[in-house]
Amino acid sequence: MAATSPETKARPLSPHLSVWRWGPGMLVSILHRVTGGALSVAGLALLVWWLSALAGGAETYGKFVTLATHPVGLVVLVGTTWAFFQHLLSGIRHLAMDTGAGFELDTNKRFAIATIVISLILTALVWALFLGVLK
Repeated sequence: MAATSPETKARPLSPHLSVWRWGPGMLVSILHRVTGGALSVAGLALLVWWLSALAGGAETYGKFVTLATHPVGLVVLVGTTWAFFQHLLSGIRHLAMDTGAGFELDTNKRFAIATIVISLILTALVWALFLGVLK
């Protein structure tokens, strides 16, 4: 890297997060990356564990169910379900934006908020069905 001399002006720095105001679009974009990574690692591990337990027979599957229905296991499963829906809806948002739609500030903000709200609603519905609250 070349040293700067006193006569050389310092190059401008790129803006960082302190310059930008946080908004729903920024949050959803970050959540999309985080949920994608979480689903790639933790989601795949859970899926492989579940399939292995199924293939292992009743005793192995019983151990899986015991751990999965423990409060910590339920938190992980609910979180994974939310991550799935958040990533899915955010991907749909990105697909719509790839067509050139939704770049207006108000539309973009509403679409970003909708991904968060709908992902929470879908997660609650799925777990209400799983737990027998809804029939």
